[in-house]
Amino acid sequence: MKVLVAEDDAAVFEPLLAGLRRNGFEVRHVIYAAEVPGAIADADLLLLDLGLPDGDGLQVLREVRRTSDIPVIIASARGDETDRIVGLELGADDYVVKPFSVRELSARIRAVARRRRFDPSLDVGRLVIDRTRRSVLLDGGKVDLTAKEFDLLAVLAEEPGRAVTRHELFSRVWDPVWIGTGKTLDVHIASLRKKLGDPALIETVRNVGYRLAVE
Repeated sequence: MKVLVAEDDAAVFEPLLAGLRRNGFEVRHVIYAAEVPGAIADADLLLLDLGLPDGDGLQVLREVRRTSDIPVIIASARGDETDRIVGLELGADDYVVKPFSVRELSARIRAVARRRRFDPSLDVGRLVIDRTRRSVLLDGGKVDLTAKEFDLLAVLAEEPGRAVTRHELFSRVWDPVWIGTGKTLDVHIASLRKKLGDPALIETVRNVGYRLAVE
C-alpha cells in the first residue's frame, strides 16, 4: 500500500517514514502543500499535516477533494474539537492528534483502507472467500470453517503476502484488549491449515505473526 506523507517537521517525518516502512507500507514524502495535488495520483492514501509551510492543510484537503476520492487521514498537533470536525466535514476519513504511535497510525491506515475498499468476495489464488455468505472455496470445493477460523483467513486474505502481526490478529478476530493465552491463535491457525489441506498456504513469520502465501 502506497502512503503519501505531507509533513514538514523533520523531527516528525523522519521516524514516521521509517516506522511506516517497517510496518509494510511503501512511503513517499512531500513537504509543501503545492506538491500534494500532483503527488496523490501515485498514492493509495494521504497522511496530511495541517501546518505545512506554504499553506493550510484544510485548504489542501479542499483542493484534493475537488478532484480525488483518495482516503485522507489528518495527522496534526491541532487537536481542538473544531479542527477535528472541520477536517472530517471537508472529507477526511480519520483525524489523529500528535503525538501518536506508528503502531496506532498503521492500524488506522489499514482500517481506513478496509472501509474504503471492502469487497465481499476475496479471490486469492486457489481460495475464494465470500464474506457475505461466510463461505470458503478451495480449488472449487467448499471448506467448512468455524467462525474464528473464517475471520482469521479473511484478515490474512485482505493483503496476501503481508505479515499480519499476532497483535493485529488478536485485535481483529478476538478483542482489541485480549487477555487470553497466546496459544489460542496458534491452535486456530493449526486447525485452519489442516482444514485447508495445505499448511504452506499460511506461512509463519517468526516473531511477527502469519501471512497468506502469494502464489
